[in-house]
Amino acid sequence: MWNTSNRSCSLITAFLDIFYPSKCPLCGRKTDTYRYSPICLSCWAEIERYEGPACRICSLPLSSSYSELCGQCMKSPPPFSRAMSYGLYEGSLAEAINQLKFGGIRRLSRYLGDLLLSMDLPEMDAIVPVPLNVKKLRKRGFNQSLLIARRIAKKKEIALLMDVLSKKKETQPQTDLPAKERLVNLKGAFEIRGNVRGLKLFLVDDVMTTGTTVRECSMQLMRAGAKEVVVLILARAGLM
Repeated sequence: MWNTSNRSCSLITAFLDIFYPSKCPLCGRKTDTYRYSPICLSCWAEIERYEGPACRICSLPLSSSYSELCGQCMKSPPPFSRAMSYGLYEGSLAEAINQLKFGGIRRLSRYLGDLLLSMDLPEMDAIVPVPLNVKKLRKRGFNQSLLIARRIAKKKEIALLMDVLSKKKETQPQTDLPAKERLVNLKGAFEIRGNVRGLKLFLVDDVMTTGTTVRECSMQLMRAGAKEVVVLILARAGLM
């Protein structure tokens, strides 16, 4: 049985379909819900939790269920205790993240945050979003990681430390660099501007590829006295 919120969403969808018709970028069918628009309900329903073999520390998908750690974590354990990801960076999940991040559809942060909330999350003291540098923040107008973190903080009733970690210098986009150059690119890019001593922290980001960004952020938080850092990411990219 629909509640008032569902009926309101249905009316908004009907109105927008008349004046602003759109198609789902994944299947090409008519968008049938304002909630996930422009993604249709069928394609949103295809977003699934990845439950295959993965590194128990950084959550990198592995090719064998007999493996527990990826090569990088065996060679150089990260400063965070573990990374928890919802799914793989592909299909409907990747499109939803891109619609939020590059399409500016901020309402999707609520539903993407709910995906992370559906996982069995540990009890932590506070939550920290991975920051953007000032230039990128001004250009985009928002930090997608902050929007997602805000949703989780509200539902988990924990503190949102939105200014405690900052990116103090502009760096080349990580996606433009080979893996070996990413760590050098981010070295010294982040700084702590608040007290995190003794706190168990969630560190939130949207996508994790090599893990360089969350490694560097976690290192700064741990150096500042944080007790533990658990990374929360919507999607993990890269298969071994």
